[in-house]
Amino acid sequence: MPGSTEPPRRVVVEQNGPILVEGPVEVTTDDGRVVVSERFVVAICTCRRSRIHPWCDTSHRRRKTAEEGEDTTS
Repeated sequence: MPGSTEPPRRVVVEQNGPILVEGPVEVTTDDGRVVVSERFVVAICTCRRSRIHPWCDTSHRRRKTAEEGEDTTS
């Protein structure tokens, strides 16, 4: 990051899973709410199934794929 003494944050995008961000982080949600996590790695939900959104609660793991006999468009 030009002009910064802090190292850049690492962000990892997991296929069919959350976005992992080195923390601590501050997230502004789509409704304008600001939430903070002091954890060293934060999992941000991308499937919107989490009960603790914007944080991931691994709800994406319980979702069956169309190949397994359940519709994934709902």
